[in-house]
Amino acid sequence: MILVDTTIVAVANPAILEAFSADINSVVWVTSAYLLAYAVPLLITGRLGDRYGPKKLYLTGLALFTVASLWCGLSGSIEMLILARVFQGFGAAMMTPQTMAVITRTFPPDKRGTAMGLWGATAGVATLVGPLAGGILVDGLGWEWIFIVNVPVGVIAFLAAMRYVPALETHPHKFDILGVVLSAAGMFLLVFGLQEGNTYDWSLRIWLMIGSGLVLLALFVWNQSRNKDEPLLPLVLFRDRNFSMANIAITSMGFSITSMMLPLMFYAQSVRGLSPTGSALLMVPMAVLSGVLAPFVGKLVDRTHPRYIAAPGFLMLAVSLAWLALVMTPHVAIWELLLPISLMGIANAFIWSPLAATATRNLPPHQAGAGSGIYNTTRQVGAVLGSAAIGALITARLSANGLSGEGGGMEGMSGEIPEFVRDGFSSAMAQSTLLPAAVLAIGFVASLCFTRPIRADAQRPGSPGDLPARTPASDTHDRTRG
Repeated sequence: MILVDTTIVAVANPAILEAFSADINSVVWVTSAYLLAYAVPLLITGRLGDRYGPKKLYLTGLALFTVASLWCGLSGSIEMLILARVFQGFGAAMMTPQTMAVITRTFPPDKRGTAMGLWGATAGVATLVGPLAGGILVDGLGWEWIFIVNVPVGVIAFLAAMRYVPALETHPHKFDILGVVLSAAGMFLLVFGLQEGNTYDWSLRIWLMIGSGLVLLALFVWNQSRNKDEPLLPLVLFRDRNFSMANIAITSMGFSITSMMLPLMFYAQSVRGLSPTGSALLMVPMAVLSGVLAPFVGKLVDRTHPRYIAAPGFLMLAVSLAWLALVMTPHVAIWELLLPISLMGIANAFIWSPLAATATRNLPPHQAGAGSGIYNTTRQVGAVLGSAAIGALITARLSANGLSGEGGGMEGMSGEIPEFVRDGFSSAMAQSTLLPAAVLAIGFVASLCFTRPIRADAQRPGSPGDLPARTPASDTHDRTRG
């Protein structure tokens, strides 16, 4: 549900823009508000899961997510929709860390890759279900139903979780309120400044906002390093090289996957004249290949160096996005678009489960919630920044290609645009697609830096990269240090 609600909105953006007569920045905020509200609380919701139990947090978040989905569907203005998406994001933030924590605490390290493979396959299915469901619902019932459909799914999921999700042991934790305030304020100022920069013509006020956000985030990291009690962001975990590199890599992945959908969907619907369903069908090869291959890749993760799986995945994904940008022209054959999209599916299968398994493999049970919270936070931080950056870049490239970023020039985005502006519009969308391709280079370099994970039977205190070694003494030491 969480992943579908990220991808499903990308297909409906043109319809939402038309329904509320909004500009591109307002429509992008429908996604960014959700992602921002999703990203900021993840660190503390991971800890809450450790303290009160992942099952309780999951069920509470699922209930909030479901109610907020109904609110989204009943919204009568773009502002109300954005507000409802904020609450939906809070619900998602309560659920997400619990999924990885349950996997980490249920499966032994040498079996975790297979479990994460299935987790990755679910992500692949979401990339198929999201756009397809969005297209069918927008075409048949209206954009409101992309949110209302969550209600029956949420009820069924709640009943299933009540019965099947295990109640795991809890661990006492304290909460760093100053850390929450600094991280939330810093992220909001940075994202708002990036996304609204074009609206305010990149004035001094915008640059001050971006600078203030960066300063607050720097203060947040400094505060965490000085916190001797129990920091929100336990920097001690980053002494494990694989954990650090996996977080850098997943940040670039979150940025790229979120940002590539917006220009592609606008290109498909506004330049090629495809319906929401037709544009969603473009993503079928990616989703099918990713979903089919992910479980097999997950099994490889348990016995292969993660560097040899994730690095080729990042390289393939960057190449596929650059290839897609080259063929996004007004009259290209559809099959030529499907080739790079298919390569994206193969690449995705080689990235999701290796990164998740590598990030969490060395974590002891009592740090599972904190570790998965950090991992999911960095992914969502990447997604938030990607959403903000791609909105700003699209507006800038439209202006550079002679099309207004607001008002008249953007109204064509709700349907097929006139022939005389197609070249400029498709060029702007293609140029924007190069941004996520470039950011993936960061993930590629990070994945090359992976070391071979230490097997559970070989772990010992002081092992390289094995800071949270699995011994009772080291567990006590970890708790003492917070």
